[in-house]
Amino acid sequence: MDVDVVIVGAGAVGLAVAAEFARLGHDVLVLEAADGIGTGTSSRNSEVIHGGMYYPTNSLRHRMCVEGRRKLYAYLEARGVPHLKRGKLIVATSDTETAKIESIHATGLKNDVENLRLISGAEAMAWEPNLRCTAALWSPETGIVDSHGYMLALQGEIEDHGGSVVFETPVTRIEIIDGGFRVTTGGAGPGDITCQRLVNSAGLYAHQVARSIEGYRAALIPKLVLAKGNYFGCSGKPAFSRLIYPAPVDGGLGVHVTLDLVGRMRFGPDVEWLSTSDPAVVDYRVDAKRSDSFYAAIRRYWPGLSDGAITADYSGCRPKLSGPGEPAADFRIDGPELHGVAGLVNLFGIESPGLTSSLAIAEEVRRRVAN
Repeated sequence: MDVDVVIVGAGAVGLAVAAEFARLGHDVLVLEAADGIGTGTSSRNSEVIHGGMYYPTNSLRHRMCVEGRRKLYAYLEARGVPHLKRGKLIVATSDTETAKIESIHATGLKNDVENLRLISGAEAMAWEPNLRCTAALWSPETGIVDSHGYMLALQGEIEDHGGSVVFETPVTRIEIIDGGFRVTTGGAGPGDITCQRLVNSAGLYAHQVARSIEGYRAALIPKLVLAKGNYFGCSGKPAFSRLIYPAPVDGGLGVHVTLDLVGRMRFGPDVEWLSTSDPAVVDYRVDAKRSDSFYAAIRRYWPGLSDGAITADYSGCRPKLSGPGEPAADFRIDGPELHGVAGLVNLFGIESPGLTSSLAIAEEVRRRVAN
């Protein structure tokens, strides 16, 4: 074989998987269709390090998020990657929303999320004078990270251990051969690469890569539902010092306030269900007309937001496995125990909290193909 492990996709999760194998002495190659690391979902998100209280207990999203968060903070500290544990308030503005955040608190306790605390609206508003709410859930373990800095650290670790990340190298065909795989690539220098283990971490394109595996059962590839998330920036002095989240909505966590590492505020994402399942045709432009719904959502907890204060910023797209009105699907880490192909892992539906979960997902992938 040319290499021990090929990882398809150089987003946060793919790079974390590659670093996991590389630090254990495996010869690793990451194939990326784009011209740089993390150009897809990994660079179009809120850069939030999530606590883990939203997800059904014992689901992959729960376990990977909580384990991943703990690993991530240690990794960022050791590597000197900029991050800040700002903490998050999940706020209620009605009795119905209070019941929602009480349910999130109960799930968080079951999920072993540290230091969660329900507080009164008065206490939350004393902390954040611009906030208006009737109750809140305080999550001090939530933080923010320089996601590109994190991915650069992973790339550096891969290369320090002799691995490589190759750009503009799309995967066009995968053949299952005796003892491994033959991966055919396109781009300017097309060719074939053989490997013992193959990890499909192509994010929005993971379904497409899975369909390129000759003989792989189509019934094992889940449906793909794309949901665009739009963000708006905010001019002026930050109104909050902590992250502010409303009660969750169908398909997401609601239009929330995030702060970058220098304190700039932004709002989002909303949930815009797309009619296409082809990530290649997603239009990432933000429609300024969506500001009307943003103002309405934000003013529920920040009534002082002035007209004209927010402007269209950027957007991302989530590779969801469930659609509108359906229960949120779990992550899919499909290893040999599911499909019977030794050495193969397909990662499907790795959306939020994928960045937070990346190091734990990497360890889980390695366990699935340890033989």
